[in-house]
Amino acid sequence: MKLKKRVILLAGPTASGKSKLAVKIAKYLDGEIINADSMQIYKEISILTSKPNLNDTRIVKHHLYGFNSVRKKFSTGHWLKMAIEKIEEQWKNNKTPIVVGGTGLYFKALIDGLVKIPEIPNTLRSSARILHKEIGQKNFYSLLIKLDPLSKKFVSMHDTQRTIRAYEVKKFTDRSLFDFIKETRSNFDKKIFIKLFINTPKQLLHKNVENRVDRMFVSGAIEEVKSFFKMKIKKDLSANKIIGINEINDYLRKKTTLARAKELIKLKTRQYAKRQFTWARGHMKTWEMIYSSDLNDLFRKAINKIS
Repeated sequence: MKLKKRVILLAGPTASGKSKLAVKIAKYLDGEIINADSMQIYKEISILTSKPNLNDTRIVKHHLYGFNSVRKKFSTGHWLKMAIEKIEEQWKNNKTPIVVGGTGLYFKALIDGLVKIPEIPNTLRSSARILHKEIGQKNFYSLLIKLDPLSKKFVSMHDTQRTIRAYEVKKFTDRSLFDFIKETRSNFDKKIFIKLFINTPKQLLHKNVENRVDRMFVSGAIEEVKSFFKMKIKKDLSANKIIGINEINDYLRKKTTLARAKELIKLKTRQYAKRQFTWARGHMKTWEMIYSSDLNDLFRKAINKIS
């Protein structure tokens, strides 16, 4: 019998238990897991990024984990192309694709498509940021609206990143970012997506973060960071943003204590989880929110939504 074409999307904040739930869903549905976490793509960093463990990857096939070197650039566009290929490959093999992760932009690109904008020259990007720093967000936003009145429809005065993006796009292409967004199309019919978000309560999530960071240090996070810095990675590469890299390096260079490094990693992880919730409130309003402190109960809730 030919499998009905559908894609399960499973998102949630860091330390919410996405990976374990994904394995249970994949076993039940005869599915395979596709990574949607921008930090779990790296070969060389496994502990700090909490990649699925060997036992889970033996139970169910996992894709797009640990394939890219920290030395190489990797974009949302690269991920989207690979994820589309994996989804179609799994359908062909009569499997259910389960896309799992915490990178909201990856999910948005998969559901809505990726805005195709010509590459902006670095000189223009740099000058836009310098100007923004000089005149401030309020004045820069006013400048954008004069340059591109359409921007007022979709760029908030408080959204610094998008304000700068809209400005540089208009400057380089003489077209509004709004026009590019209108032309964006997904590769898939949106009806095929079943969208689940693990809505873990803040207190419990903070406890999970504490436990996870403590386990990282027991598992060899310090050695992982030592190896990372031996590779002499360029400062502009995204791998440098992995939480824990710089904090542990400061400890190794005796600029801070081990206890302080641990506390900073926990704090930054909590802040990251908060940003993930903020993204969900803004971009995941149509997603089904599920939660239980018991994994089996959470699994039942997920299956009820999928069925």
